[in-house]
Amino acid sequence: MQTLTVDLDTRSYPIHVGPNLLERQELLAPYIGGRQVMIVTNETVAPLYLDKVKAMLPDHMVVSEVILPDGEQHKSLDSASLIWDALLEQGFNRRCTLIALGGGVIGDVTGFAAATYQRGVEFIQIPTTLLSQVDSSVGGKTGINHPRGKNMIGAFWQPRVVLADTATLETLPDREFSAGLAEVIKYGLIYDATFLEYLEARMDDIRAYDASVLTEVIVQSCQIKADVVHEDETEQGVRAILNLGHTFGHAIENALGYGAWLHGEAVSVGMLMAATLSRSLEWLDDDDVSRVKRLLESAGLPVEAPASVDTTRFIELMRLDKKNISDRLRLVLLPALGEARVTEEAPESMIEATIDHFPKR
Repeated sequence: MQTLTVDLDTRSYPIHVGPNLLERQELLAPYIGGRQVMIVTNETVAPLYLDKVKAMLPDHMVVSEVILPDGEQHKSLDSASLIWDALLEQGFNRRCTLIALGGGVIGDVTGFAAATYQRGVEFIQIPTTLLSQVDSSVGGKTGINHPRGKNMIGAFWQPRVVLADTATLETLPDREFSAGLAEVIKYGLIYDATFLEYLEARMDDIRAYDASVLTEVIVQSCQIKADVVHEDETEQGVRAILNLGHTFGHAIENALGYGAWLHGEAVSVGMLMAATLSRSLEWLDDDDVSRVKRLLESAGLPVEAPASVDTTRFIELMRLDKKNISDRLRLVLLPALGEARVTEEAPESMIEATIDHFPKR
């Protein structure tokens, strides 16, 4: 097991990464303040890991669970309401703890429910997908989707601890695993060119579930995110670089209907669009863009946009992005591989041209 810390003064918390953490009660029990625990999971994860998490809890705990449907389309107000309803019906008080057991949807919805129930109760993240282990479980972003935009309703609410058990990835479908690699690649593109080179060299080992390589990749990804969150917890500045490809990607997810494409798949295309646009600004060259494309392909990720989304609709949905603060689209682009910038420098005509000419499928 490796441990790192998200340094946020009195709200700091550890991230434990390694195999078989769900067999170690001592990693969970110290972070539960009261006697009431609500485990929130979904229909896919519950049969695999719910009993293991229950077994980690001391006998004196009052333990209940909410099992939600699986899928991005259930990252919704209805799901949050199911959690609130269960908490209220069972008389959970302000010292209760919610445990998010699952992927990014479960973590985001559970965290949002915790942030808002009785104006805030504690919660714990036990991410079971690669995407949630390297990204969504770390940093305190919680929320739900709205029909008009992804992640438009939410709160910053930090967990007490994150337990990233790498053994849970062994039950992950290949498509879900590749989707998580999009966020891993993102960290190299925005922050660490050396890490990017490591991913290029070891992608075959990563996709073969080499335990030591996979643990290193998760730890490095979490460390980069922890560093950025420490500097800018509520995304007033530098934290926005973590959204590389997300403005394009969220437009794809929204246009096709949440769940049609996995989040990481949409972000993959979004990152390549951002690299292509960065080339148009003469920040990157053709070799840089080709390098990004090759790495995404080697991770089993899509590099073509959906043909069903026309450019006008694409731009319309991109305007819903939270980074936009004026009439101009604000995007995360790449002055160089390993460096990112939030900018309004790309004229809309150039953004439209990028979308128009991007390979479609």
